[in-house]
Amino acid sequence: MDDLIQLTNKLQTVLSSISSYESLDLPQIVVVGSQSSGKSSVLETIVKRDFLPRGSGIVTRRPLILQLVTQRDAKAAEYGEFLHIKDKKFFEFAEIREEIERETARLAGANKAISRTPIQLRIHSPRVLTLTLVDLPGLTKIPIGDQPQDIEKQIRSLIMDYISNPNSIILAVSPANADVANSDSLKLARQVDPEGKRTIGVLTKLDLMDAGTNALDVLMGRAYPLKLGFVGVVNRSQQDILTSKPMEDALQAEEDFFRQHSAYRSISKRCGTKYLSKQLNNILYIRIKEKLPELRSKLSTLVNQTHQELNQYGDIPFTSAEIHHGTLVLKMLTKFANDFVAAIDGTSSEMSTKELCGGARIYYIFNNVFGSALAAIEPCSNLSNNDIRTAIRNSTGPRPSLFVPELAFDLLVRPQIKMLETPSLRCVELVYEELMKICHISDSKELLRYPRLHTKLVEVVSELLRERLRPTSEYVESLVAIECSYINTNHPDFLGASGAMASLELESKKKKKVDRRRHIRTGSPASSVVSTGSRFDDEPTAHALVNGNGSGLHPSDSKESFLAYFFGAASKNERAALGPSDTLGQSSFSSPVSVTGMMESELERKFNEKISLGETTEEHLLQATDREEIEIQLIRSLITSYFNIVRKNIQDLVPKAIMHLLVNFSRESVQNRLVATLYREDIFSDLLQEDENVAADREKCKTMLDVYKQALEIVNSAL
Repeated sequence: MDDLIQLTNKLQTVLSSISSYESLDLPQIVVVGSQSSGKSSVLETIVKRDFLPRGSGIVTRRPLILQLVTQRDAKAAEYGEFLHIKDKKFFEFAEIREEIERETARLAGANKAISRTPIQLRIHSPRVLTLTLVDLPGLTKIPIGDQPQDIEKQIRSLIMDYISNPNSIILAVSPANADVANSDSLKLARQVDPEGKRTIGVLTKLDLMDAGTNALDVLMGRAYPLKLGFVGVVNRSQQDILTSKPMEDALQAEEDFFRQHSAYRSISKRCGTKYLSKQLNNILYIRIKEKLPELRSKLSTLVNQTHQELNQYGDIPFTSAEIHHGTLVLKMLTKFANDFVAAIDGTSSEMSTKELCGGARIYYIFNNVFGSALAAIEPCSNLSNNDIRTAIRNSTGPRPSLFVPELAFDLLVRPQIKMLETPSLRCVELVYEELMKICHISDSKELLRYPRLHTKLVEVVSELLRERLRPTSEYVESLVAIECSYINTNHPDFLGASGAMASLELESKKKKKVDRRRHIRTGSPASSVVSTGSRFDDEPTAHALVNGNGSGLHPSDSKESFLAYFFGAASKNERAALGPSDTLGQSSFSSPVSVTGMMESELERKFNEKISLGETTEEHLLQATDREEIEIQLIRSLITSYFNIVRKNIQDLVPKAIMHLLVNFSRESVQNRLVATLYREDIFSDLLQEDENVAADREKCKTMLDVYKQALEIVNSAL
C-alpha cells in the first residue's frame, strides 16, 4: 500500500521539475476549509508535529504539497526535505516552519497576498502513515489590512483548480460549533463533486459545542450524506498550543473524549485523528490503484507527443557539425519548396479546416471573386440615351445618316470593354497576395530554429513572385487591349444587325399586343390603341417613319423595307434624310419649295424660340425623333451582345494567363531559384545561426521527454 503512495510522491517530485504534475491529474488529498476552522491543526495532528506557520488572518498563502513517508525503523530520526532546497535535511521542525514562512514571503510578498506556486515538503517519520496532502489557503470573505480587495476570489479560484482534478480526494474541514449547512468547504466540494463520491468530511471543535448539543446526525451521515462519510476530531486548544502540550497527550485526550462522551461513545472507533489518518491512507491507496493504468496510458501518450515535438527541432549532433551544414541547408530549401508547391496543389498534410487557403483559395478567386466582379458590370452602364444619340450624330458629321453608322458602335463599345480591365488586374493582385501568404506561412519548428534562413527563404520567394507580377499584369492588360483593337462583328455569337432589328420588332409587337389587351379590358375603343406620339406604333406608322412618307406599306413588305432603311438598300426617294416626312409625302401635290427659304425660316423660328424661352437646354435642342429612338435601342442591343462575348473571353483567358505566367511558373522554378541564391558555402554559417528562444524551447522539450520517460518507468515498475 505504502509503495503505491510513495510512487505517486515520486511522480510528483519528478514532474514538479517541469511543472507538469497538474496536467497528469495525480491522485492526492486536497485539504479545504475556512479560516480558523482547525485545518492546520488537523494536519499537524496527522504529522504529530508542530511545523506549520501560525498567526492571525491568512497564514497559508501558498499551496503546500505535503508528502508523508513512513520509515520502517521505529527509532529512525524524523526529518523534512524541501524540493526547492536540494540535499538538505531539516531535523528541527521549527526550522521547517521558518523555511515555509521565508519561501512564502519570497514569492507571495509580505502583504497577505497569495501565490499559486506550490511549496513541496516531504516528511520522513516512523510515526506517520504514507500520505500525500495539499494544504490550501483558508477561505475568507472580507479583506483585512493590506490584503488585496479580491482576496476571496483569488483563494476560491486557487482551490477550484485543485479540487476540480477528478482524481483528487477533497478533505472538507468544517467546525462543529457552526451549522454544517453554512460550511464553505462543503459548498465548494459540492460544486465539483455533486454526488459526494470523493469528498470526506472532517468535523473539528466537537469539544466546543454548546452544552446539550452534539453532531451525531452529521457524523452518522443523516444530516449531510457523503459516500466517504464524516470523521470527528478534537484538536489542541489555543492554550494547549501555547503551553506546548505534547502530541501524544493531545491524541490521548482526544481518544478519551470520544470514548467517554455519551453521544459519541457508540462511534468512538470511527472518530479521532488516528482513524482519519488510516482512512485517508486507505482511500488514497484505492484511488491510486484505480488510476494507475490510466496514468500509464497518459504518460505513454505524453512521451510520444513530446518525442515528435523534439524531432521537429532537428537533431543537435547533426546540425552542430559544420560538415553537415550544406546538407542541412539543402534539406531546408527542398522542404520549403515542397511545402510551397504542396500548398498550391492541395496535397499538404497540414491543410487548414477553418478557411480556404493555397490552391483552393486561388480557385475561389477565379470562379467566385473574379466571376462575380465581371458579372456585376452592366454592358451599357454609364451610357445614357443622350450619349448614344450624340455618338450617332457625331459619327455622321455634317451629312445626314442613311443608316446607323458602324463608327458609332465602335466608338461606344470600346470604353465598355475597357471596364473589364480593372477587375482583371485585381484578380492578378489577389492571386499574387495569396501566393505571398503561402510563402510567409511556415510553422515548421525545424525551420524556425534558424530565423535568418527562414527570412532569406521568404525573401527569395517573394522576389520571384514580384518579378512575375509585372509581366502577368501587362499580359492581362494586353488581353483587354486586344479585344479593343479589333471589333469583330463577324463573330458567330454576335447578334448582328438583322438579329438586333428582328429582336426590336419582336419587342414592339409584344408591347403592342399588351397595350391592346389592356385597352380591351378597360373598354376603350380599338382606335385609341394607336397613339400618334408613341415611340413604337402599329406597322403602317412605323414603316412610314422608315420610308420617309406618310403612306403605309403592305405587311408582306414591312420587314424588308425596315431593314433596307438601316442598311442602305432604300432608294433616294425613300430616305427620310432628304426632308421632313410631311413635305416628301405631299411633294407630288404642292409646288416646289425653296431649300434656302426653308432653312432661313427654320433658323428664324429657332432664334425666336430662343429669345422667348430665355434659355433652352441642350437636351431640348437634341430632342430624339422616333427614328433615333429605334437607333438607340439597336445600338444598345449590339453593344450588349458584343460585350457579353468579350466578357466571356476575358473570364476564360485571364485565369489561364495568371496560372501560366504567375502560379505555374513560380511553383516550377521556386526550388531552382532557392538553390541558386542560397546554396552557397560562404553563407552557411550565417544562415544556420540558431534562435535563442527556439534553442531554449528545444532544451525544455528534451527535459520534459526525459522526465516523462522516467515517470513512465516508475509506473511500469509498479504494474
